[in-house]
Amino acid sequence: MLYQLFDMHHAALTPLRLMAEATQATFRNPLVPASYTGMGRAMAAAGELIERTTRRWGKPEFGLNITHIDGREVAVTEEAALRKPFCVLRHFQRATPHSDPKVLVVAPMSGHYATLLRGTVEALLPSHDVYITDWVDAKLVPLSRGRFDFDDYVEYVMDFIRFLGPDTHVIAVCQPAVPVLVAAAVMAQMEDTCQPRSMTLMGGPIDTRVSPTQVTQLAETRDIGWFERTVTTSVPVYYPGAMRHVYPGFIQLTGFMSMNLDRHVGAHVDLFKHLVRGDGESAESHRRFYDEYLSVMDLTAEFYLQTVKIVFQEHNLPKGTLEYRGMRVDPSAIKKTALFTVEGELDDISAPGQTVAAHALCSGLDDGMKRHHLQSGVGHYGIFNGRRWREHIMPRVRDFIRSHERAAVAKPRRGTAV
Repeated sequence: MLYQLFDMHHAALTPLRLMAEATQATFRNPLVPASYTGMGRAMAAAGELIERTTRRWGKPEFGLNITHIDGREVAVTEEAALRKPFCVLRHFQRATPHSDPKVLVVAPMSGHYATLLRGTVEALLPSHDVYITDWVDAKLVPLSRGRFDFDDYVEYVMDFIRFLGPDTHVIAVCQPAVPVLVAAAVMAQMEDTCQPRSMTLMGGPIDTRVSPTQVTQLAETRDIGWFERTVTTSVPVYYPGAMRHVYPGFIQLTGFMSMNLDRHVGAHVDLFKHLVRGDGESAESHRRFYDEYLSVMDLTAEFYLQTVKIVFQEHNLPKGTLEYRGMRVDPSAIKKTALFTVEGELDDISAPGQTVAAHALCSGLDDGMKRHHLQSGVGHYGIFNGRRWREHIMPRVRDFIRSHERAAVAKPRRGTAV
């Protein structure tokens, strides 16, 4: 009933939302004299806040139609390179003859859409041929398409890498750091000829024992049965994925916002002030961030529960007990895929120390194939979005990828075409 109650609550707020929209329209109408007064601007601002906080947010668009290469504007076309029941592999095709490194960005399946990484993709586009995993909202996938669990996630990552070929560089942001590392290890153990040239793990929970956070503490103080009973539910019959067991995106969003509630409340108070003062630039910046942040999707319950158990409760990967379809996962088998880890000094979701733990696990790699960067002054989202991502982190990722692109070209892998 959890999902039905949420939908009923949203429906009950419809009259209020319509009144808020009418208030905005009235007090922003240039033909209404009150719209030029402080009271009128305050009424319009209040209407916008009410409308935005009661709206049901749909999936945003990437909207990346151009990039700039060597100072020249280049058109970008978004296309579906490969479709699977729970994911679409999207390609940002650039209208340029440049032959740049091929990058697979593995977006997190943690409640938000892949468009949360719009800034990540935008910064990579001038120097890379970019693909991204666009995960499908679980409530839209019919039960007839089967289950989707942790092993399926790993299999999807390997399928995408094989589809793109052995010259692929993988970037995992947050949650997928674990399944991407598992995929690289399994491919190495299988001596797969399509092992990626490099993997960049950014703010991921490789070993959550290292630096506890509110996220890890919650997982450690509840058994898996509590999570199943409390935060998973069945999709109502009026959605395509009717009766699928899911972890709803609105619950994940509530959890994230409660971790920094004062910050989010303060941001909306600031929006009200910006609107009253007529500071359109600051107001638009707020809208862009929250339009994305408030857009959420559902996860399959089996994937969510397995991730909680494997990553946050039992710590199977760092303990060496993780299995993929009956095969014990051994990261020390990775010898051809270079490793770059990135952490944020102020990250309160995947705290410093959790991601760099991958270096000890990948003991089969030479030191020259491993690199780490700790970015000062950024939290979790600053690792892959914003000024410090563009100016400090992305250039390091780009240089790391290019250095191992050149190394692979200079020394072709055994079993691959020269």
